[in-house]
Amino acid sequence: MREPLQCLSKVEARLEILKRISLSVENGDSSAVKELTKKAIEQNISPEDILNNSLIKGMNAVGEKFKENEIFIPEVLIATRAMKAGMDIIRPYLAEQSYKSKGKIIMGTVKGDLHDIGKKIVLVMLEKEGYEIIDLGIDVAKERFIKLIKKENPQIVGMSALLTTTMWYMREVIGAIEKEGLRKKVKIIIGGAPITPAYAKEIRADGYARDAQSAVSLVNHLLRT
Repeated sequence: MREPLQCLSKVEARLEILKRISLSVENGDSSAVKELTKKAIEQNISPEDILNNSLIKGMNAVGEKFKENEIFIPEVLIATRAMKAGMDIIRPYLAEQSYKSKGKIIMGTVKGDLHDIGKKIVLVMLEKEGYEIIDLGIDVAKERFIKLIKKENPQIVGMSALLTTTMWYMREVIGAIEKEGLRKKVKIIIGGAPITPAYAKEIRADGYARDAQSAVSLVNHLLRT
């Protein structure tokens, strides 16, 4: 039985509530995530601390379980909703600390692929860094990428794939962007479990990121050059 938070020292209480949020994300308990995140804010735990040490930590654990076939798509989706419940609480606080948008990014999981756990974590990290984010979701066709590039004029276009059977579609999207004369207007980044730097180079992407933190570093680098 867990000790009540009020009986713990300030440091212990911080660690305990972050741990509880993380576990609630893993378990897909949206109500608990929402309640605990509100309590964390009330206890003056920073939104960055909540994001990095509970919400993202919980989703990373979900991602590992998924890769090991311990859980499947339905459980991942439930966990994603739980993480979103926490994000909805802390997002206004993160926005207060943000400066003028560093740039606009659109990102989607390519056609035929329904996996977006990694993409969601990347987008959360980029949003925290001050970027304007447009999430195209999953199973995104090249026509939708083109439509949104024309409509939103982003600096970065990101594509994600978790399957070797869908990663090939990234090449089609890049080809369509080139055909529409939009290639020089955007930087293209790709990521996902089967993606490699060699594949990024082969399909003429501007960069590859293996995880959320390297994606942030990559975007920062591309928009400085």
